Amino acid sequence: MPLWEKEWKGNHLKPYEKFLKHGAASLTDAELLAIIIRTGTKNASALTIAQKLLDRFEQNRQLNSLHHITIQELMEMEGIGEVKAVKIKCIAELSARMAKQHAAQTLDFKTPSSIADYYMEQMRHEEVEKVLLLLLDTKLHLMEEYLLSKGTVNASLLSTREVFRHALRAGACKIVLLHNHPSGSCNPSKEDLSVTKKIIEAGNLMEIPLLDHLIVGDGCYLSLKEYGYI
Repeated sequence: MPLWEKEWKGNHLKPYEKFLKHGAASLTDAELLAIIIRTGTKNASALTIAQKLLDRFEQNRQLNSLHHITIQELMEMEGIGEVKAVKIKCIAELSARMAKQHAAQTLDFKTPSSIADYYMEQMRHEEVEKVLLLLLDTKLHLMEEYLLSKGTVNASLLSTREVFRHALRAGACKIVLLHNHPSGSCNPSKEDLSVTKKIIEAGNLMEIPLLDHLIVGDGCYLSLKEYGYI
């Protein structure tokens, strides 16, 4: 008997066999996850463990929630030890990197939707607010990206001097700000608008204009340029 057949006997074999016969697209989320989990326990199959894991989350956010659950929380579940927990987190990270790599093929800093697509998977799963500064050359090619702040978007904490210190050091001609809302909403707050106003005014004086300020939510974005604020 082949090794994989020994490992996937009984209920454990079904998702594996289904994959071989019909392909990955035919499997449910739980079945795909069961193949990653690989083995169950005396009381629960890998498929049962996978389904219980997904059932912990809201139905329309089950897969995305794998980015947020910690190694420790995974290991608290019956049938998931350190090795399986690490595998699950690695799969979540790979999915985010694949999405970003795909978006990079059409990345265009003149188009807000293109910028949002590229940074969506990187930003949407963050549990605190992060502000990225994107430094662009005359042809709107990305020169550098810099993490300006982590934790909050606050006009008093986000230093205009720091923004343009990085821009001048890199010789940037234009800049873009981008930050996430952990709540999942992409509606701008008063602080978002206040920060943007300060950067616009300073950029006009420094002749390094702010092209856009994008807010990334969970699967959505808002461009303050498209919003009419820039």
